[in-house]
Amino acid sequence: MGFARWLAANALVLLVVLGLALAAVLGWAWREFERPGPLAAETVFEVKAGDRLWPVSLRLEEGGIVRSARVFRIGARLLGKADALKRGEYAIPARASMREVLEILTSGKALARRITIPEGLTSWQVVERLKKAEGLTGTIAEIPPEGWLAPDTYDYVRGTERQALIERMMERQRRILAEAWEKRDPDLPLESPEEALILASIIEKETGKPEERPVIASVFINRLKKGMRLQTDPTVIYGITKGRGPLGRGLRVSELKRRTPYNTYVIIGLPPTPIANPGREAIWAATHPAKTDYLYFVADGTGGHVFARTNAEHVANVRKWRRIEKERRRTQQSR
Repeated sequence: MGFARWLAANALVLLVVLGLALAAVLGWAWREFERPGPLAAETVFEVKAGDRLWPVSLRLEEGGIVRSARVFRIGARLLGKADALKRGEYAIPARASMREVLEILTSGKALARRITIPEGLTSWQVVERLKKAEGLTGTIAEIPPEGWLAPDTYDYVRGTERQALIERMMERQRRILAEAWEKRDPDLPLESPEEALILASIIEKETGKPEERPVIASVFINRLKKGMRLQTDPTVIYGITKGRGPLGRGLRVSELKRRTPYNTYVIIGLPPTPIANPGREAIWAATHPAKTDYLYFVADGTGGHVFARTNAEHVANVRKWRRIEKERRRTQQSR
């Protein structure tokens, strides 16, 4: 009997044998795919933009996360997830099976990073923070308009564009301002949401105490109604620094007298732009000030302020504050 006749006569047997062998191999591979992996402790694995199954599987094997890149690829294809990898950083638990690893990397539930933007930072300062934030990518086209970045804590995943995060901050601030303006007190001497934002930025820079914001707002609102100058130092400082960091010293008398668009000791009304990025509470205070007849305030030595209705009361408060400052300097010099 020739080989061809033998092959034809035993084809069925050979197919059965090959089928059994293939089933055995697939069974072994599936057990490998399902059994606990070699990873000793939780680790973070990154799927980069454009990553395909083949290089990812090799990196998983090299990193000791899976035992076999080939088996991982077979399992992914059998489950129809060969092209379902999602970009991001993922926490892989210890002893995760290849199936569990695949589920994690295709879930899209990447590890979130966070960046906090405190109230009162200028747009330049926010951009500088974003430049240094780990995991963000890309550049920011230009310094955003002052006041239009909402202070908050923002979650992001590795690879997020800095410009995209800036746009999120601006959209949030637009919503906050629109809501506050829509519900504003009816008798405000403010002509637009933009003016409310300018006033809110001044309030933000004048006090860090939440309970004081509506009262500080009332002082400025009362002054605007009477046509009085706002006479607030933070605006003068912004006119000097343009928001690019702190002044680092006290204001000079010559600077308080110099006419600039931001010197509210000289100009009447609001400066032309915000001087920082105010938070939600400062914006609400600007549109919902306390009902007072205060026209003045000065630091009280405890981090807050003392308020006055008349110039005579204010002068007395200023003298008290200067005594406190003088005593502090003496204490510091004696150490």
